[in-house]
Amino acid sequence: MTDLVLPKIDAYAAAYSLPETPVRRALREETERTMEFARMLVGPLEGAFLHMMTRLVQATRVLEIGMFTGYSALCFAEALPEQGQVTTCEVDDASAAVARRFFAQSPHGRKVEIRMGPALETMAGLTGPFDLIFIDADKLNYVNYYRRAMELLSPRGVILIDNVLWDGDVLLEPPPDDRTAAIQELNRVVRTDQRVSAVLATIRDGIWIITPTPFA
Repeated sequence: MTDLVLPKIDAYAAAYSLPETPVRRALREETERTMEFARMLVGPLEGAFLHMMTRLVQATRVLEIGMFTGYSALCFAEALPEQGQVTTCEVDDASAAVARRFFAQSPHGRKVEIRMGPALETMAGLTGPFDLIFIDADKLNYVNYYRRAMELLSPRGVILIDNVLWDGDVLLEPPPDDRTAAIQELNRVVRTDQRVSAVLATIRDGIWIITPTPFA
């Protein structure tokens, strides 16, 4: 993923935003050092954004589609009240093992429940409402995740969808591959969904911020 925002600007914004906890910093550093696809990691600035959104929504139940090594799950958990819970979906055992190890080091790790297996199957068995739903998994299923998320979302909740600028490739016509086409389709679906209000924010690789109440 190339930088849509200048690295120095991103670092400056991160430095002036909510700081990482020591556990998250250690998790990020280990992920960057040892994991093959470390670029999938939610970084400090986006992590601060996720933490802030959790607090603004006053969430008690968070659903995460795509955990990787658990950085974003900890961002949510740290922002939740004592009885709050993050339900997070993952398919990769190696990534989940890293996440479990760092969850055990955090006083907030007990708030996280990992569901292993295909996310759509997990979502089919869940009961809402969730106050915040974060989608950051396989791109080919983004529209399917979004549709199920709308069924699980609280009336006052928020859906956040990551990587929706896709390194700038969303501008390409025709799309160069199936994943780009899937993200373009998601963006069209959200843009034309009369049930919601939404903003595509240019944070990192693009994040949809979606509420289920249309603005007048």
